[in-house]
Amino acid sequence: MNIKANLEFVKKSFVNPECKLIAVSKTKPLEDLREAYKAGIRDFGENKVQEIQAKQPEMPVDTRWHMIGHLQSNKVKYIAPFVHLIHGVDSFKLLQEINKHGKKIDRQLSVLIQMHIAEEESKFGFDQAELEEMFASKEFYELTHVKIQGLMGMATFTDKQDQIRKEFRGLRQLFDNLKNRNLPEFVDMKELSMGMSGDYQIAQEEGSTMVRIGSAIFGSRN
Repeated sequence: MNIKANLEFVKKSFVNPECKLIAVSKTKPLEDLREAYKAGIRDFGENKVQEIQAKQPEMPVDTRWHMIGHLQSNKVKYIAPFVHLIHGVDSFKLLQEINKHGKKIDRQLSVLIQMHIAEEESKFGFDQAELEEMFASKEFYELTHVKIQGLMGMATFTDKQDQIRKEFRGLRQLFDNLKNRNLPEFVDMKELSMGMSGDYQIAQEEGSTMVRIGSAIFGSRN
């Protein structure tokens, strides 16, 4: 398997060349990450705290680490010093925990709010009512060490492209609406993370600024 060739193929197939590529390296050995790094990748996505912790010291210092999986509150402290972006903030409690650990190390941690857009119950994320409830709370305005950089969502795992497109389009509309809202300074809606190996082209057509691609680069999961 040629990771460099796979990357070139993926990038050529991008509908929007400006869209950021996060190489999803979960379960992959370090030599695969190093090969992708040599081919120009700097952004790597991991979904387990233990794995991202183990890999981080072994990679060059300019590697940007993205936590893309469901993050438990009690694990935030382990990645707070080095994580570049936390994609899956799916509750206010988790956001408060991230803020707490950012405060402890005097570092403003960048996050995306995960919205539940899929029909599957197994997916995590806020619904619209929960998001509005968070924005309306006094505690939300007290956050000092987080930077909300946008939204993230995962479409239903289905072959129905119309459904996937509809879910991505709904998230894009919410994203655009929030851009025009009067929200605190630490909210800067600039990233819309949606799209993976199977649906990244549809996601880009619907306005994604960031896609998370694993198997199309590294092959199927180990």
